[in-house]
Amino acid sequence: MKKMRSLLEKLSNAHGISGHEGNICELVRAELKAHVDEIRVDSLGNLIATKKGSRPSVMLAAHMDEIGLMVKCVEDSGFIRFVKVGGWFDQTLLNQRVILHSKKGPLIGVIGSKPPHRMEEEEAKRVVKADDMFIDVGASSKKDAEKLGAIPGVPITIDREFRTLTDNMVTGKAFDNRAGLVMMIEALKRTKAKSTIYAVGTVQEEVGLKGAKTSAFGLSPDVALATDITIAGDHPGIEKKDSSIEIGKGPSITVMDAAGRGIITPAPVLRWLEETAKKNKIPYQLDVSDGGTTDATAIQLTKAGIPSGTLSMPMRYAHSPVEVLSLKDLDRCAELVARALETVGKYFRA
Repeated sequence: MKKMRSLLEKLSNAHGISGHEGNICELVRAELKAHVDEIRVDSLGNLIATKKGSRPSVMLAAHMDEIGLMVKCVEDSGFIRFVKVGGWFDQTLLNQRVILHSKKGPLIGVIGSKPPHRMEEEEAKRVVKADDMFIDVGASSKKDAEKLGAIPGVPITIDREFRTLTDNMVTGKAFDNRAGLVMMIEALKRTKAKSTIYAVGTVQEEVGLKGAKTSAFGLSPDVALATDITIAGDHPGIEKKDSSIEIGKGPSITVMDAAGRGIITPAPVLRWLEETAKKNKIPYQLDVSDGGTTDATAIQLTKAGIPSGTLSMPMRYAHSPVEVLSLKDLDRCAELVARALETVGKYFRA
């Protein structure tokens, strides 16, 4: 588990928003190269690692991108306006320290807004919107900021590092979906599967499941499994009716997400995952949700249809810089994926 923790820390601390996943791609390539027969990067930027074998073929999809920001414009005063890339809750952005990944190198900034001391009483009660925020990099003018590398199109990530809460519980940014990448990588290292496996680090999931669409079309696997995170409902402010998933109780198998607008998992896929978990005495949870979806939604609709499912990591505080998960759950998730790869031939035909 120590190696798995180290891998999660490395991936969480690395940076790569949607459309700028190159750094993450290289880290995943380094981890997988000794465990697959070939690795390539397709025209959209998806990393495709192939372990050759027999059919049915299995596609594992874990998205590499994290939510972030992008420079929209630099004001004459040197302050930077930005747009959100992916689904942020605006309140989590205020007063965060950020990194602008410019061609001149990393540039540190802070997200600011009008201070409460200068707000009218009613104004102070309202939520500050991202549109009213700005980034301060210490520049005194637009020219000064541009010399530092702040120009439109520069990707921005949160400046936050991985930390341990307890021996089992950790926190960091971008566990969505670096945890899914760890699940996929660890499963490839552990499995003795005979089937052909396509381990795909997908791009631009957070902005439309884009990489999953193109990579699945090119690979046309017999069955697919997305490895991602899901919302744990075991903390104050959220009720069981909103999410019955709990940290510490094992992998989450998606039955349906986004109230059916996402994936409604085919019965053979559910049977495959549930029976494999039971046979290997891996505790698991079943997830039915009305919000959020994964790469599996795009994959299942590729060509004439691909049987697809999602195996998720229970996580708290999703889409924030302080996501929390259990390393024990992460280990169980990787184990279930590894064992499922070995049993896929029992449930699906080429």
